[in-house]
Amino acid sequence: MSDPAATSTDDAIHIEKLYEFGERLSESKDKSQNVKDYQGIMDAAKTSIKAKQLAAQLIPRFFKFFPELSSQAVETQIDLIEQEELGVRVQAIRGLPLFCKDTPEYLSKIVDILVQLLAAEEIVERDAVLKALMSLLRQDVKASLSALFKHIGTVEEPSTDELIREKVLSFVRDKVFPLKAELLRPQEEMERHITDLIKKSSEDVTGAEFTMFMDFLKKLSIFGDKAPSERMKELVGIIEGQADLDSAFDVTHVSDTDHIDRLISCMYMALPFFLRGASSSRFLNYLNKHIIPVFDKLPEERKLDLLKALAEISPFTLPQDSRQVLPSVVQLLKKYMPRRKSGEEMNFTYVECLLYVFHHLAHKAPNATNSLCGYKIVTGQPSDRLGEDFSEFYTDLIERLSNVEDLTRATMRKLTQGMTEHNKAMAAAKSDDAKDIIKTQKQNTTTGLRTCNNILAMAKPLHAKTPLFIGDKSINLSWKEVAKPSVPSTTVSAGGKRPAATTNGSGNMAKKGRGAGGLQNQLVNRALEGISYGGRGQSEGQGVGWTWKRKKLSVNFMHSHNKMKDEPVIELFSKNIQQEWLMW
Repeated sequence: MSDPAATSTDDAIHIEKLYEFGERLSESKDKSQNVKDYQGIMDAAKTSIKAKQLAAQLIPRFFKFFPELSSQAVETQIDLIEQEELGVRVQAIRGLPLFCKDTPEYLSKIVDILVQLLAAEEIVERDAVLKALMSLLRQDVKASLSALFKHIGTVEEPSTDELIREKVLSFVRDKVFPLKAELLRPQEEMERHITDLIKKSSEDVTGAEFTMFMDFLKKLSIFGDKAPSERMKELVGIIEGQADLDSAFDVTHVSDTDHIDRLISCMYMALPFFLRGASSSRFLNYLNKHIIPVFDKLPEERKLDLLKALAEISPFTLPQDSRQVLPSVVQLLKKYMPRRKSGEEMNFTYVECLLYVFHHLAHKAPNATNSLCGYKIVTGQPSDRLGEDFSEFYTDLIERLSNVEDLTRATMRKLTQGMTEHNKAMAAAKSDDAKDIIKTQKQNTTTGLRTCNNILAMAKPLHAKTPLFIGDKSINLSWKEVAKPSVPSTTVSAGGKRPAATTNGSGNMAKKGRGAGGLQNQLVNRALEGISYGGRGQSEGQGVGWTWKRKKLSVNFMHSHNKMKDEPVIELFSKNIQQEWLMW
């Protein structure tokens, strides 16, 4: 056994020597001449615990004066970081930023060391790592960010350690992004730099990570309210890359929902930027060329999501895109608007979406409907085709519209009757659970009535030979929250909440290579099953978590397009007029 007294004496000797080395170095006017003192400090780092702690402070303090010993000094500090004693490790970590203070060429290497320590188990050790990284960011934000993002990886240079990658992403999300105003200076230069880093990294990220990056980017001043439309196009370009619009849609594997999930989520994510001037052309053209032709083959739970996304972007289409997409939309309308006495079922929500899309596209290219629907719209252009007879198309459309209107009115009578019964049931309900069930039923019925009202409002003008297409905001889609009129106030309330976002954008969605995602959109939940004549009703609508594959791993997570957590999404089918309520 070692003699405690002797050990204590040795510790005192080592500490005393270290103080001597430190004092001579501090007092020396030409510290580069004190090589033996600096070497003595590094040698003492191999002795007692207290000496190691003191050496961990002194090595980085005088590091810049001894470039010929730089490699040995860094290696000695790393050895101290790997010691068993927590106090030694923490002190060594705290000293790491000093290596870069006057020797910035070491910054990338020090960041690499620190990110490896983000997975440390001890809280005090992790805290030291986080503070050290923040210190480096404040020393040189550009170089520090570049070094950090290397550990997130790109397609060309993927990260080799998933755990470290996740820790770095968490650090960037929790520590860097919230301090963007402080750290990103000069503002425009550094915002551009981090945007470029995110662009490269977003090529191989999960859906949640991509959403995190996009949420951050749109808060930067270069993409702020006063940013030109070119900046919005830049953001949409990033989203288009994530949507994989350069890849053909594999019809033979159409049941594999990876690509369609990503496409739908990206359409929702791009909506705010379409509103601010970015073009939706690439999305529309991709839908028209690859998706709508195989719409029937898509999984049922994806069809409604796709139609809703198409409906929401349709107000932002260009005339030339509208003209190209209209034929496909008209064909879908004919498919889902049955002729009278055909026995075909009618999906009311599909019809609402398609009528909305049709109106907005036709508003941009009205005379394109002449050859598609038999209308007589005169613009003076050869594309009017007024000399040709398309009356058969007009007759067919009017028959379908009339049948849709009849089915819709019948459905509204049933929904209204059901609402009366719900009100009675609510008054008689005793328990909170019973009231919650009835409340959900009332919400579903309300959404159903909104769907029906929208269908009637959009169908009515289409009976005319020269209809006026709806191209404004007069129709509020049934699944979107009704905008409440603002109430003027003469007082300023304290502690008011920020208004909710107005888009139905996605939360989590996945990347083509990495991770998983899903649209927890309750797509096929019906408030009513089977409202119509003849045939059978259908029953589906389980909330699902959809998996998007990555090369190395696969992760499940949920996400929602619904703005309100409890807002129902409804599909109404025209079959067997009856009251059969299906609840979440």
